[in-house]
Amino acid sequence: MAEANWYVVHTYSGYENKVKVDIEKTIENRNLQDQILEVAVPMEDAVEVKNGVRKQVQRKLFPGYVLINMIMNDETWYVVRNTRGVTGFVGPGSKPVPLTAEEMIPLGIKEGKVEVDFEVGDAVMVISGAWEGTIGNIKAINQGKQSITINVDMFGRETPVELNFTEVKKM
Repeated sequence: MAEANWYVVHTYSGYENKVKVDIEKTIENRNLQDQILEVAVPMEDAVEVKNGVRKQVQRKLFPGYVLINMIMNDETWYVVRNTRGVTGFVGPGSKPVPLTAEEMIPLGIKEGKVEVDFEVGDAVMVISGAWEGTIGNIKAINQGKQSITINVDMFGRETPVELNFTEVKKM
């Protein structure tokens, strides 16, 4: 199987989030979760002062660009390239060029894979994030996204929650 890499896609300015949502919908509709792993619009925290009021805001790190972690093949290229709002991949001509590990570091996206010995049914405890201290059994494992799904009790209902490998420890 080919290896997934991060690619940069150029979009119309202001369409970054719409492109992200549209690609995610297409991934779900065409069942491409194992080929297009993640779509990201890098954001940064900033402070704006308007009318003398300081306000914490999220600002796009690269307006007009979306990052996609995917396995490059004809089908994934076609899906991304023909999404409304996408003008093309970044690279010479029509050949997309993947980002290098050095280019990924300042973006805050970790390229390193976490190896775990989890299995479906194992009990885990959440060690960080909103669900810290919660204990649950693993319902699904996604090696590509480096995440697991557990059920948590929310308002008296079992609700699936997706967590990164680094947010849980085995009981």
